[in-house]
Amino acid sequence: MNRYITFILLALGLLLLSCNDDEKFSTSTADKLTFSSDIISLDTVFSTIPSSTKSFWVYNNNHEGIKCNSVRLESGNQTGFRVNVNGLYLNSTNGYRANDVMLYHGDSLRVFVEITSPVNGESLPKIISDNLIFELQSGVEQKLKLQAWSWDATKISSLHVYNDTTIGSGGKPILISDGIRIAEGAVLNIAAGTTLYFDSNAGIDVYGRLNIVGSSNNNVVIRGSRLDRMFSYLPYDRMSGQWKGIHFYESSYNNSIKYCDIHSAYNGIVCDSSDIDKTKLSIEESTIHNCQGFGLQSVNSNIVVLNSQITNTLNNCIYIDGGNALINACTVAQFYPFDSNRGSAFRFLSKHPLKSMSVLNSIITGYADDQLDGLKSENNAFNYDFNHCVIRTPVVTTSDSIYFKNIIYESTVNAETVGKNHFHIIDADNQYYDFHLADKSAAIDKADKVTAPTLDRNGKSRIGIPDVGAYEY
Repeated sequence: MNRYITFILLALGLLLLSCNDDEKFSTSTADKLTFSSDIISLDTVFSTIPSSTKSFWVYNNNHEGIKCNSVRLESGNQTGFRVNVNGLYLNSTNGYRANDVMLYHGDSLRVFVEITSPVNGESLPKIISDNLIFELQSGVEQKLKLQAWSWDATKISSLHVYNDTTIGSGGKPILISDGIRIAEGAVLNIAAGTTLYFDSNAGIDVYGRLNIVGSSNNNVVIRGSRLDRMFSYLPYDRMSGQWKGIHFYESSYNNSIKYCDIHSAYNGIVCDSSDIDKTKLSIEESTIHNCQGFGLQSVNSNIVVLNSQITNTLNNCIYIDGGNALINACTVAQFYPFDSNRGSAFRFLSKHPLKSMSVLNSIITGYADDQLDGLKSENNAFNYDFNHCVIRTPVVTTSDSIYFKNIIYESTVNAETVGKNHFHIIDADNQYYDFHLADKSAAIDKADKVTAPTLDRNGKSRIGIPDVGAYEY
């Protein structure tokens, strides 16, 4: 039986070979190739940094085969594009062309394209283009356009800060491959409008002091370095865990982060245990979003967080273990899209004594019915209060209710719509979120005008009765 099957397969193979041998190749100028895309557009890339690979298909939908005398890059190696045709890289050895490429009728061919663009000498991204030319046996030339945006960056392998230092964009992004380390006693200032791009194993380790000084119309942005897309609809910049995040060690105090967008890190910010009589970190008008670990983790530290958004993390958006904490006018929302086993939006505990934690005028919400998780350890202080907040948690009816004043307890019905009722855009399919308030939000006009800050996350004035959360409606 096996021999019979083998014989049949061999016969079919010989038949196919015979068919291929009998294939006629068109010389008609009317017979042309078809491409899966009219233009092959690569994502924006940093100059001299190889891009990800993109592919497209070449189809022969004609009744006869088509022979390409050559497939070649029009500009050779001048633009930085690299092309693989049928397993052959177009390079200097073959004159950046593949010869005698045949497509039988009904056949297809996959072509791969990459780019390592040269330095363009400009501060803004510059378009780079070339043509991939298919020269048919008929004499017809078909051109497929290749294009990408190339962006010059200031490249830093690693930055060790031993003295007071200021870095700014200078019109160019800053690309950091191995991280920043601020030594004890040193200060790093990051100027308004600066964007820092970190490779996957890079982050900021702070033993001294970090001072980020963005403005309402010129935020500092700290993110991963990948400019390409995982899928056509999904930039890598919307994926968590693209870089390591910011870590404040025990020796670090008086750190300030203002008007800063920190996103797509592993842990957004980690504060190690330290002297709680000294301010560890002040965060104002800032965003920590889409982290694969914690958004903000504070262990036995003294922190202040005002007018800030901390959202979408695999672990807790905010995690506080002991110390002192003031959180006012913040949006803490847990709609992390990549794992249903996500942590709660807000967790506080007293493995270390929780001397004082006040949460004012803030939204704490997310998919799960209970987004507030408090855990007291025996014999340790556990002092906290929530006032003028919107919280997605069951109504507190125990003796702990004295710590909850002027609270709007969010309904746990229709969990999938809770975000859409609160916020402008909750789009898990495209992993796009806008946490400005929607017109149905229960947070509108519910803050305390005495304790709420006068400005919101964007620098907008809170006129009249302010809204709960980081953004004024």
